[in-house]
Amino acid sequence: MSAHFLKRLAFFSCFLVSTAHAAFAAEPIKIGGLFAVTGPASFLGEPERNTAQMVVNQINAAGGIKGRKLELIALDTQGDATRAVQAATRLVKENVVAIIGPSTTGDTMAVIPVVERARVPLISCAAGIRITEPVKPWVFKTAQNDYLAVARIYEHLVKRKLTKVAILTVSDSFGSSGREQLKAQAARYGIELVSDDTYGPKDTDMTPQLTRIRGSRAQALICWGTNPGPAIIARNFRQLGMNLPLYMSHGVSSKKFIELAGEAAEGIILPSGRVLVADRLPRNDKQKKVLLSFVAEYQRNFKAEGDHFGGHAWDAAMLLKGALERGTVTRDSVRAQLERTRNFAGIGGVFNYAPTDHAGLTKDAFVLVEVKGKDWALVR
Repeated sequence: MSAHFLKRLAFFSCFLVSTAHAAFAAEPIKIGGLFAVTGPASFLGEPERNTAQMVVNQINAAGGIKGRKLELIALDTQGDATRAVQAATRLVKENVVAIIGPSTTGDTMAVIPVVERARVPLISCAAGIRITEPVKPWVFKTAQNDYLAVARIYEHLVKRKLTKVAILTVSDSFGSSGREQLKAQAARYGIELVSDDTYGPKDTDMTPQLTRIRGSRAQALICWGTNPGPAIIARNFRQLGMNLPLYMSHGVSSKKFIELAGEAAEGIILPSGRVLVADRLPRNDKQKKVLLSFVAEYQRNFKAEGDHFGGHAWDAAMLLKGALERGTVTRDSVRAQLERTRNFAGIGGVFNYAPTDHAGLTKDAFVLVEVKGKDWALVR
């Protein structure tokens, strides 16, 4: 073997090593995160932040995307719209390729002008239908629409021949959106709303509203809000000895609600993603495998149950992963590839985005669950 050949071989080997090193050392792909990790909506934001980081760690451990690691820049909005806008503006300047979150409808609506102006894909973890209707080019969401949640509840009421209904909704963006849907869909299901009342996000006693409802002709009560308000309502409801069927929104579909409401939670029914009852699903359920994997992985990492809310961030991170793998690492490409997502079985449902649909789910994304023995049970 000639000296010339050996020199060329050594040069080629060094070239391969340096090329591989350069690929490994490539700039990370920056992803933004807006989560209400602290504040009243922390029961949403903390599991979302945890889950997003968990997924990023898993992707990086498997080699990243196209040889590049992901870097999650997660900022705490504290559930405050002004902070959310400031944080979104910072993420835009950080040149993130996309943003996951925010956790709440109010925060999301506040940051939409920021991401639309900067042309940054946003995958919200909030539920309000106004987030994606009408369609906004750069805004997607993973939380199931409140429109679909209302339909599930009303279908169940009709099945039980309960047509006179009272509604009690929180006076924030989530509650207002739910109230709009409850009112808009009532006639379609033959539902008569005999009482329409509200409560404040910081209220600590809803006895006056419930007393009025008790004096109405209501056959059932639907409460629409996020913790802690609905747990207070559940306790006040029991204290007043009310024996109407009590329904809640998907805004409380986690073990936290049962902890807050205690024994008063027993028998409450609400629409939820399948994650709360993953082990009770039939084998042929399209989501069952990924649901069980998510629940187990979250438990392993955080010593807590993976829930409906963490699932919103899991879906957002995995949808973003798919978009990056199928296209290029640019904001335009991510937006286009998200819009082409079909048949993605995630935690919240089976997603099918389209140019006319940036929510991507049908009412089949929801099941009805009931609190039984301090745990969730599937309503058959």
